Amino acid sequence: MTKIMTLLVAVENIDNLKDTYTFTYDDIDPLVVENASRADFMEDETVTAEDLMYASILVSGADGTLGLSNIVAGSEEAFVELMNKKAEEMGLKNTHFTNASGLHDKNHYSTVEDMAVILKTAVENETCKEILSAVEYTTSKTKQHEEGIILRSLVFQRLTDYYVENGGDVLG
Repeated sequence: MTKIMTLLVAVENIDNLKDTYTFTYDDIDPLVVENASRADFMEDETVTAEDLMYASILVSGADGTLGLSNIVAGSEEAFVELMNKKAEEMGLKNTHFTNASGLHDKNHYSTVEDMAVILKTAVENETCKEILSAVEYTTSKTKQHEEGIILRSLVFQRLTDYYVENGGDVLG
């Protein structure tokens, strides 16, 4: 749900989905150390806000959320302030964000009721709905990824592949 709120705040604050962000070593290294889920953007790679949005949602990419945070607010800390302000505007009473990726932090929390409001609000936004509904997306071509990166929805994969791999017995 954190990444859905990140997407919503980014969509509401980015006028041009072709705006770009260039990753630095200092962006990527902590995510590798944390073993965070990533789309595998690389140091010195310049990608669009649209690429970052799809990366954040389809593969749960912390690199995507970090890039969006920097495009919108200049830092993840400043972006989180926007997330918490949005949560307040939405009337969420039991939600507090400390990062844009959802990495564990004892002060980062929500409730099922608040999560439902976040999801409902996001799917009412056409851009968010399109990204949240995507099964696959290929990022823009870059020097580091000459064919782009094919991003496949983890949710969709888990709904289809897991069922098939286990002979139709989802419960194992």
